[in-house]
Amino acid sequence: MQFQLNHLPKRTDKPRNKGITLALDKGYSVRQVEDFCEAASNYTDIVKLGWGTSYVTQNLSDKLDVYKKYDIPVYFGGTLFEAYVLRDQLDAYIELLKRYEIQYLEVSNGTIWLSEKRKLDIINELSQDFTVLSEVGSKNPDSIIPPYKWVKMIKNEMEAGSWKVICEARESGTVGVFRPNGEIRSGLIDEITDQIPMEDLIFEAPQKDQQVWFIKKFGSNVNLGNIQPSEVISVETIRLGLRGDTLFDFYSIDDEEGPQKTYSDNSNTNGTRENT
Repeated sequence: MQFQLNHLPKRTDKPRNKGITLALDKGYSVRQVEDFCEAASNYTDIVKLGWGTSYVTQNLSDKLDVYKKYDIPVYFGGTLFEAYVLRDQLDAYIELLKRYEIQYLEVSNGTIWLSEKRKLDIINELSQDFTVLSEVGSKNPDSIIPPYKWVKMIKNEMEAGSWKVICEARESGTVGVFRPNGEIRSGLIDEITDQIPMEDLIFEAPQKDQQVWFIKKFGSNVNLGNIQPSEVISVETIRLGLRGDTLFDFYSIDDEEGPQKTYSDNSNTNGTRENT
């Protein structure tokens, strides 16, 4: 940090098991990745090369080298995994990961049909050699999975070997744990988190109001995914209460170690806060 500011929430340190920010790279160039890492590598825990963008990315090896230089793990999007499985080329996909020295991978079935048993078998097999993030939820907005089934699938995938389970929302934030208008399915979230440890989950939350909702509800160290690279620093300020949306959520004016009043400059002579 550039300077000292008291009464900030305690953030976990990299490498993080919770408080993860998973960024979605939708086709950055090598130079863009260099700029992004220079600005936000301390706050970026994992990068996903979205859907099948890695297949058409020029200078892919050079791009991966930049992320490696900044100790940021990278993995290919779940849609690329599904494209290989759809063509019965899972072995070729594994060889692809080894060729590019990719240690993380996503196992998903948000678009293709893949039986639960087959998905669990793949997770179990690949978790022997890779760090597996599995994803639960459909990319089809008309496919509504009941909460009890979400919980069951998440538990089964964790037991099969997933490091984290991603709760689907797409890059638009309009499916899975969200309704088509972007509204959060709060009852679903409550049921999932009532039975699944928070650190085992990554919530895709591409929209700012969704990020704010999760951070207000679960605290600074909730795991968030599908964050635009240009928004990583913004998300970190929301986590720390350094943006108006969470300014008063993470600072207690009763803290014994600090001043008992936080906004005297904005108070009127009657001691009440002015509207700003």
